[in-house]
Amino acid sequence: MGKTAFIFPGQGSQYSGMGKETHDAFSCARAAFDEATDALGISLHDLCFRGSEDDLKLTRNTQPAILTVSIAVLRVIESRNLRPDYVAGHSLGEYSALVCAGAITLTEAVRLVRKRGQYMQEAVPPGQGAMAAILGLDAKLVCEACFEAGSAGVVSPANFNAPDQTVIAGDQGAVKLASDKAREKGAKRAMPLAVSAPFHCELMSPARDRLSADLQRVNFHDLRMPLVTNVDAEQIRNGDEAKAALIRQVCAPVRWVESIQLLLRCGVDTFIEVGPGRVLTGLVRKIAPQVQTHNVDGIRGIEALASVLTGGTM
Repeated sequence: MGKTAFIFPGQGSQYSGMGKETHDAFSCARAAFDEATDALGISLHDLCFRGSEDDLKLTRNTQPAILTVSIAVLRVIESRNLRPDYVAGHSLGEYSALVCAGAITLTEAVRLVRKRGQYMQEAVPPGQGAMAAILGLDAKLVCEACFEAGSAGVVSPANFNAPDQTVIAGDQGAVKLASDKAREKGAKRAMPLAVSAPFHCELMSPARDRLSADLQRVNFHDLRMPLVTNVDAEQIRNGDEAKAALIRQVCAPVRWVESIQLLLRCGVDTFIEVGPGRVLTGLVRKIAPQVQTHNVDGIRGIEALASVLTGGTM
């Protein structure tokens, strides 16, 4: 029998109203929202259910909001005794994956990602950094375009999302030049992204250093199931290794294609996206069209998952 991986979304999956349906229907989901609210001293209910798109785009808000919704949905799945064989998360989603694996608590995770979002936002002055999605071009050629644009400043791959989708990040001028060079090499599109900072590049080093000090104060337990890390695309179960990977992750690219390929080699044939949106479901289908994918975001997703995995209702 094939194995199952729970995968957790990162920034870009947020939307106003996310998590409300699950919160209203399940007491364990409400408890997750209450725990996150108590941990931060701000209402995650207001932020997720009634926050404006602009509020949710602020990185210091986005990260705890997505994590809270993801864990609220996870709590419902767990209450039905469904457990994954492996976990992974895209950038921020790696924190949700570590909560699922028992390395850290929701309270610890939500406090860390609130700071992570704040530090990332403050690392680069507004308007100096940029990110762009390069579509329809092999990742090796995207790397070449970044190298050729290096004279204009920092620019490097930030997310290897799918075989034909690589996100780049860095100084605004360098990202624009790399985008132009990617088009010259045959990219179908080079699309600037509306983000508050250039994530997963060397410009994030001030954020990495500040976050490292916070992470060192948190005790990470060994994991209940293997996590495939963003930074190395390798599976780990050691808590200290998980912590170190989170520190290195801040300035390093998310190796999502390699992560999914590793999970395939481990025998995973069912990928369940736990949390808001369906971004990761779409990426997995591009990487491995032969596998089963499910996105669990609300009651319909929970019921559909129950039908597939248990043959009944949850």
